Amino acid sequence: MKATIDQELCTACELCVDTCPDVYEMSGDYAVVKVKVIPANQEESARQAAEDCPVEAIKIED
Repeated sequence: MKATIDQELCTACELCVDTCPDVYEMSGDYAVVKVKVIPANQEESARQAAEDCPVEAIKIED
């Protein structure tokens, strides 16, 4: 599973970082994905972060 963040949509609310800090982090004014492939034990929280993103900036690919 992989995640991407559309930085044009990202509002830097940090919700994804709070929800899944092993996958997402802040880089300047935007959130970024820290890993190329999301570890199996982080998939649920990475998906939750994508679902909770207020501007739907995070996309998950299975």
